[in-house]
Amino acid sequence: MQLKHFLAATTAFLAISQPTLAYHVKRSNHAMLTLPPAFPGQGPLPTVAQVQSSSAGNDTLPLVNIQGDILVGMKKQKELFVFFHINNATAFKSVLKTYAATNITSISTLLSAPSAQPLAFVNLAFSQAGMTALGVTDDIGDSVFTAGQFSDASALGDDTSNWESAFQGTNIDGVFLIGSDEDTITAQYQADLETKLGDAWTVVYNLTSSVRPDDEAGHEHFGYLDGISNPTITGFGDALPGQSVVDPGIILANRTGDPVSSRPSWALDGSFLVFRKLKQLVPEFNKWTLDNAIQNSAGNLTTEEGATLLGARMFGRWKSGAPIDLSPDADNSTLGTDPELNNNFNYIHTGSDLTTDESRCPFSAHVRKTNPRDLEAQGLLTDLNHAIRAGTPYGPEVTDAESSSNTTQTDRGLAFVEYQSVISNGFRTQQLIWANNANFPFNKSESIGLDPVIGQGTRITYGLSETNYSESYSVTQFVVSNGGEYFFSPSITALVETFAA
Repeated sequence: MQLKHFLAATTAFLAISQPTLAYHVKRSNHAMLTLPPAFPGQGPLPTVAQVQSSSAGNDTLPLVNIQGDILVGMKKQKELFVFFHINNATAFKSVLKTYAATNITSISTLLSAPSAQPLAFVNLAFSQAGMTALGVTDDIGDSVFTAGQFSDASALGDDTSNWESAFQGTNIDGVFLIGSDEDTITAQYQADLETKLGDAWTVVYNLTSSVRPDDEAGHEHFGYLDGISNPTITGFGDALPGQSVVDPGIILANRTGDPVSSRPSWALDGSFLVFRKLKQLVPEFNKWTLDNAIQNSAGNLTTEEGATLLGARMFGRWKSGAPIDLSPDADNSTLGTDPELNNNFNYIHTGSDLTTDESRCPFSAHVRKTNPRDLEAQGLLTDLNHAIRAGTPYGPEVTDAESSSNTTQTDRGLAFVEYQSVISNGFRTQQLIWANNANFPFNKSESIGLDPVIGQGTRITYGLSETNYSESYSVTQFVVSNGGEYFFSPSITALVETFAA
């Protein structure tokens, strides 16, 4: 089907009707997304008109056809992940054909005014097992996706004994992502799906995530501001200072810049969704940084200040979001919360030796390992390794009992979500080739070690001490993978015309 035809069809589908839920009404003052300035440090989303007036090479992004979470998911308030298995493909497709046309939420809907939005957004993605169950047998051009995440666990460095049983194997066929500002609403949407799908499916696992409360909004559970270093794609708003700009095909299949040329036509505007349940041992992290508190060159830090500096050098940012490359000695909340400033750096400074100088930021720091800006600025990396993260924290705040015992007693962490057009270029490079590699970033003369936050393997790292870069640290694993799966998020048209056919 030609682009103009399926866009017209999609627009017609979306105009057919509102979902049949009695509570699915237009919003008033509520919004599904937390928009700036509610999330500090994040820039504004473009309007539909701004996107329509721009172009990405020969591409004009059809916002009514692309699932909304892919490009605007970092601004979610609450999200329910409903992982499922398909029992009856025929019955499932029968429901999906109508449901996808009228309920799956596009970027266009998420960029509309709150009063025009439904009470919740719904997105949908399928694993290879789910595609096979629905009879979608085309080679989609990603062998890692085809094999599934469980078969990739050893290469990732995961201990599958820590995995949730639901993720062990290939029993998960798909996931509904349901986002809103109230848990009762996401629960109602799941109940509606259960009514519609009946015995056609089985819910295998649920996970609820949510923005942290009050001043911690936008921060992950260790306390660091998150979601402020995603790239922007050409044709979707203006880049902020220091923000990477990539072709849409780095994120969206069959678009300009997609390195895979042999995908089926229906894959257009879909994206591979990497999901990971990452448990965070927050009390243990806080205790470790206190026990290993570092000193600055002036030697005037208290233990608590030294612990804060150590955490900042592990992450590469202060908790406010301020990059230590720009503010190496102390946090600067003005810098951290200003989207015009907090990404405008690349580790390159006049008179500084890029092969040895870790005074501003260790080579092993999490944000440097997973986004090596200096290598990109020198032309030593391509845009292919970029991806868009759209995860949210799950689990309650740390209790007084946990803090006093320095022991995690309740499960909490990050519902990690990342979108890209090639999993091996995005997530897998970031985890295997960068975070887990003791010699990355390359072209450095100092010992580096693993990413102290997410690196898996022999967890030795260097550069954390501001006064002795060669000092080694044996860092406890404070982020534990509980498993996940690789999914593909098709366009809305593909859901209706291919997956529900």
